[in-house]
Amino acid sequence: MRPLALTMGEPAGIGGEITLKAWRVLRAAGPAFFVLDDPARLAALADRLGIAAPVAVISRPEDAAERFADAVPVLPLRLTEPVIPGRPDPGNARAVIGAIEQAVALTREERAGAVVTNPISKAALYDVGFSYPGHTEFLAALCGASRPVMMLAAPALRCVPVTVHVALKTAIAMLSTELIVETGRIVAAGLAGDCGIPRPRLAIAGLNPHAGEGGALGSEDCDIVAPAVAALAAVGIAASGPYPADTMFTPAMRARYDVALCMYHDQALIPLKTLDMTHGVNVTLGLPIVRTSPDHGTAFDIAGKGCADASSLIAALKMAAAMASAREKR
Repeated sequence: MRPLALTMGEPAGIGGEITLKAWRVLRAAGPAFFVLDDPARLAALADRLGIAAPVAVISRPEDAAERFADAVPVLPLRLTEPVIPGRPDPGNARAVIGAIEQAVALTREERAGAVVTNPISKAALYDVGFSYPGHTEFLAALCGASRPVMMLAAPALRCVPVTVHVALKTAIAMLSTELIVETGRIVAAGLAGDCGIPRPRLAIAGLNPHAGEGGALGSEDCDIVAPAVAALAAVGIAASGPYPADTMFTPAMRARYDVALCMYHDQALIPLKTLDMTHGVNVTLGLPIVRTSPDHGTAFDIAGKGCADASSLIAALKMAAAMASAREKR
């Protein structure tokens, strides 16, 4: 299998530390990855934090597998400004963006198996013209994909927000039967094609308390959500709902579905991160490539302290490898 392309993320965050720690865990059994990063930065970080992770500069992705057991393979991108933990510098923003662009290009050229992204700070990128709400939308633009879908996945739960990085009042205004149906079809295809679930079961959350209480607490569930559930079922997708969001994440309910489709960002992310933020993975469906990421942010408050947990990045690397393998076989 081709090595995974791992981006540097925000240099002032915990991305470098969890990258080094992930390599320590995965170096023997894999999956193999290479990092698009500044090798001098990573080597200095490993030395400062006391992480035994030597760095090997490579000139092409194809060399990563051979070096992986003994060192962290790095495809070099030079940072122009010194890195101070917890203090992002706009002077390094172009390298952060360049790492994402290069990872996508190499994966689309089939020189890397998938893209795994370390967390970025969008505020630090805006000064150089970054105009996307997040990784998901930027990756879609790079891939020419019209409708990316963000899925958060952990062993206990998969969740998809139908509307993502927008204000709650905007999310409600955006919501439509067509948007829910389009999202459901992309999710069903992604789980079937990349996750080994031939006929995934989709549970659709209601928008309002108690899924609208028959219209007494809002008409959206009757007028928008329920017709979407019926439309998905009509094309052979195992969709059910709308369910009250306050009860659909109990253990008994979670056993009845493979993924929860939620109407807005926090309705999806709060239950998953509460259940298992440590092993949560952010997956982008609807792209011509596989992309995963840890489900946490840059963690500026603990950057450079050596206490960052690499579990979510390790889970993201393993999931990317499994999805890429399934896609190759298909």
